[in-house]
Amino acid sequence: MRDSPYRPRNSLESANHAVEGLITAVRSERHLRFHLFAAVVVILLSLYLHVSLQDFLILAVAMMLVFYAELMNTALEVVVDLVTVERHPLAKMAKDISAGAVLVTAILAIIMGYITFAPYLRRCFEVGIEQIRVEDEHLTIAALLLTMAAVLYLKVRTGRGRPLRGGMPSGHAAVAASVWAAATLMSRSPLLSGMVAILGVLVAISRVTLRIHTRVEVLLGGLLGALITLLLFQLLG
Repeated sequence: MRDSPYRPRNSLESANHAVEGLITAVRSERHLRFHLFAAVVVILLSLYLHVSLQDFLILAVAMMLVFYAELMNTALEVVVDLVTVERHPLAKMAKDISAGAVLVTAILAIIMGYITFAPYLRRCFEVGIEQIRVEDEHLTIAALLLTMAAVLYLKVRTGRGRPLRGGMPSGHAAVAASVWAAATLMSRSPLLSGMVAILGVLVAISRVTLRIHTRVEVLLGGLLGALITLLLFQLLG
């Protein structure tokens, strides 16, 4: 069997195609952009209410299930449109059923979110918001997730470069800067902060040296990751 020109040649290219598919879906589907915004709101609310890591895992599963169902729905719609351009009743049935799967998954996610958030909302009103403090580990995970969501959104908006190779801003630099900011704020150690900073700079230099990103893209990515992390620790730490 002859190899397809779209078949990835290695694991990195396979991951690149996967992220490229995700960005293409978010760029073309309004519902996916809404789900991305909703996921950011859920992450911020979980930090604000001091949700435990175990309960946050439940929220993460709910969010990923909705994303998965929406991605499968989008993929099926593309395949149906590829097979026929006519208004066929079976094509409509296939699209309606896949949309129904998204609806069922979204309802499940809402139920899971309500059950998870309800005790924290009650505690919030009982003890007062000012007494709630988020653990550093939870903040670090949330900062990384929000940084990656921001990078994905900006790549979708700009439409430049490939997901793991180029584009505005540099995702590698953003994640490296987020890790540096979290390590600095958690450890309060100049030595550890300096070591992590050196690693982050090496990551940034490699992206420019390999001509994957420009200096501006790397700089903006670093600023984005550091600012998101610093802001979360400042507000909720």
